[in-house]
Amino acid sequence: MGVRNITEAEYNEAIKSGTVIVDFWATWCGPCKMQGALIDQKIVPDHPEIEVLKVNVDEEPGLAAKFGIMSIPTLILYKDGKFIEQLVGLTKPDEILARFA
Repeated sequence: MGVRNITEAEYNEAIKSGTVIVDFWATWCGPCKMQGALIDQKIVPDHPEIEVLKVNVDEEPGLAAKFGIMSIPTLILYKDGKFIEQLVGLTKPDEILARFA
């Protein structure tokens, strides 16, 4: 499914179905860049069934506040619209994938 940026207005519709990773990040955040690269290299090519949604916390502060995002990177995982887990900090791809098992 790939990676796409979303806004607060798109959020609820975007997480409604399928397996979804929402990546809260910022351009100035080094660990966020590392997390994004890990997802792009290890999850996206091998797991096309997983959609990765990116939320820039500087561009969408209301959405970050709604979910209590205090540290980035933060990943929120969903399966068919149901919350699975929130992961804070740099997380290895195998740890992310294990949450969907």
